[in-house]
Amino acid sequence: MSTIAAIATATGAGGIGIIRMSGEKSFDVLRKIFVPQDKNFNWDNIKGYTIKYGHIVNANTKEKIDEVLVSFFKAPKSYTTENMCEINSHGGTIVERKILEQCLENGADLAEPGEFTKRAFLNGRIDLSQAESVIDIINAKSEGEAKASFSQLQGKLSIEINDIRNDLLEIASDIEASVDYPEYDIEETTNEKAIKVLENIRKKLIDLENSFENGKILKEGVKTVIVGKPNAGKSSLLNKILNEDRAIVSDYAGTTRDTIEEFVNIGGVPLKLIDTAGIRKTDDYVEKIGVKKAIELIQDADLVIAIFDVTKKLDEEDFEILNLIENKKCILLLNKCDLSRYNSETITYISKTNKTVIKASMKTEIGLKELYKTIEDMFQTEDIKLNDGVIVTNIRHKNQIHKTIKTLNNTIEQIKKGIPIDITEVGIREMLEALGEITGSNVSEDIINKIFSKFCLGK
Repeated sequence: MSTIAAIATATGAGGIGIIRMSGEKSFDVLRKIFVPQDKNFNWDNIKGYTIKYGHIVNANTKEKIDEVLVSFFKAPKSYTTENMCEINSHGGTIVERKILEQCLENGADLAEPGEFTKRAFLNGRIDLSQAESVIDIINAKSEGEAKASFSQLQGKLSIEINDIRNDLLEIASDIEASVDYPEYDIEETTNEKAIKVLENIRKKLIDLENSFENGKILKEGVKTVIVGKPNAGKSSLLNKILNEDRAIVSDYAGTTRDTIEEFVNIGGVPLKLIDTAGIRKTDDYVEKIGVKKAIELIQDADLVIAIFDVTKKLDEEDFEILNLIENKKCILLLNKCDLSRYNSETITYISKTNKTVIKASMKTEIGLKELYKTIEDMFQTEDIKLNDGVIVTNIRHKNQIHKTIKTLNNTIEQIKKGIPIDITEVGIREMLEALGEITGSNVSEDIINKIFSKFCLGK
């Protein structure tokens, strides 16, 4: 493989910048542009896990570019298992870019997104699920998501998947033995053992698939849709939760015509907040689209916060909202309860629903603390046992597990119906392939490229 280089730190001003190089010729490239302060530095016997102070210079003019620290990692004890070095320079796009240019002009190629981690995978240091956890850690939006991703980086999901694959391989071995030695008449014993093992595997896979609901919350947040009629207080609620004027608030009905999405953390619960257009009948074409979109979002929401104006009597549009959220997990906010002109019939009717009801005021912030506490109680992310079990957070992994369960169910049915045991081996092989795509033991190059294209440069 070629020697690659890239800036590993985020773009912009910062205390330090890091330029990474990996490949067989990393130290040869560095030797042309790095002048160690230690004049006795032995380039022919570089020790791994060491840091040297010196200067990066222009290879042609010898002009100093920056004062740096260089970390050395010798193969195979590095992130990529190749020779690696990391140039720690001062932060700032100009300095970092000039150092990277020197690396590229003296033998290195610009790394593709995620190519360092891709090499770690291709060189066998980590498997594919561990590689995917790296980008999940980088993009983590909550402590729980970071913990779950780190658990996967440590290989906990891989261990679980490989244990299941080993059980499947044992079944496949027994099937082959019964086919190769039919004179011993061991097919019936093989069938009984296969069903027992497969049913145990099914339980493990179902547990993994079910864990995705928790994983989805950790990774994507609780999809929380704020709904209500125009001027009920939806945008005011969004602004209060975010503590900023994110949405336009006015006395004119229909101000919000499209969705506004923001990510927020409430008591450790990650929320993907979506403010929607006010639900009402309208002749405005654009507003109609917004209302339709709001209704669609309700169906797909993990949590609905429905706001009602208690100063007004419930009308047809309010009842439509109540009907839309009837089977959803939701919180009903009775807004403007600080005003003396509230409608007692509205409060009485809403309070009799089988939903959580909170009296609130967006103006005086009454009810906000109760709202936050209710959300925390509904989604206790600390109850997700990150240390005791494996949590699936990746939709690709979940789909492969689901595919395996379907094949497994069909295989068990085939065995119970008395279909020749050697035919059921096809299902075993399909399951092995599906699970192998999670860890990368058998996965197409297209999938690998697609996964690593989501990474940032330098990782």
